[in-house]
Amino acid sequence: MLIELEGVTKTYGKIRALSALSMNVPHGAIGLLGPNGAGKTTLIRSILGLISLDAGQGRVLGMDIRKNRLDIRQAVGFVPEDECLFPGVIGIQFVAYAGELVGMHPSDALQRAHEVLDYIGLGEARYRLADSYSTGMKQRLKIASAIVHDPRLLILDEPTNGMDPAGRDEILALARDLSRAKGMSLLFSSHLLSDVEAVCEDVVVLGRGRLLAQGRIEELKEAHDRQFELRVKGDQQCFASRLAERGIQASPHDDHLLVHLPAGTTAHVLWETAAGMDEQVRALRPRRSTLEEIFLSAVAEDN
Repeated sequence: MLIELEGVTKTYGKIRALSALSMNVPHGAIGLLGPNGAGKTTLIRSILGLISLDAGQGRVLGMDIRKNRLDIRQAVGFVPEDECLFPGVIGIQFVAYAGELVGMHPSDALQRAHEVLDYIGLGEARYRLADSYSTGMKQRLKIASAIVHDPRLLILDEPTNGMDPAGRDEILALARDLSRAKGMSLLFSSHLLSDVEAVCEDVVVLGRGRLLAQGRIEELKEAHDRQFELRVKGDQQCFASRLAERGIQASPHDDHLLVHLPAGTTAHVLWETAAGMDEQVRALRPRRSTLEEIFLSAVAEDN
């Protein structure tokens, strides 16, 4: 397992940030979701050994989160949401210094810094002051500093926050490559559900310091018995109108119709309607829950 927690509790005064949290997280790309105050940041700090726990135990990459804090931080890369660049430092120096902090020899850290800056697309900017970087460049520099020691787990906290669409796509592509091509496990915390779905296979949903939902995204997306996504060859609006005449609701959604069948009605009526119009059904599949619906459902059950 990538992360194993049992009864982890952390309070700040009267606020319980983590409440007897227990979970087993597999290796891979894991999305970490939850509303503000759910305990996501406290969870990250806990598994990195940056804060002391009130109760509970856990392991990260097989290492005890109480006893092996330094070992864990040497095996994990962390990209915080907040600004963490030093003023007056050039890119290559920042990344190399990050390597030295986790125990790399200075010459090895410098060589590796050149390699990762080339990999993330900052090779030509390596001798520029980090202060002069754009938002996207700064974010990639932070990622470079987090992977300079080739960690087994990379934690990304809101990695696309404040970025334009092009920069966001670059970060998501980089995260996917690290996970799928480089074999690095990811813990990807984000408020943008589309970002999580673009990168991750599994998801963990927290609420008020408790585990609300966990599993593979595709398995959590339940099929809806009476809702279908349908696409026909001809005029979809015309087909929707014909369905409406039969008491069936159908609304345009992207390149298909979202069809709601009344209780007691089966999908056979859709084929029957198409045959009566001499229309060709190109695609028909049950509608599955979106990640947003999974998230909202889990949070609603907690309230």
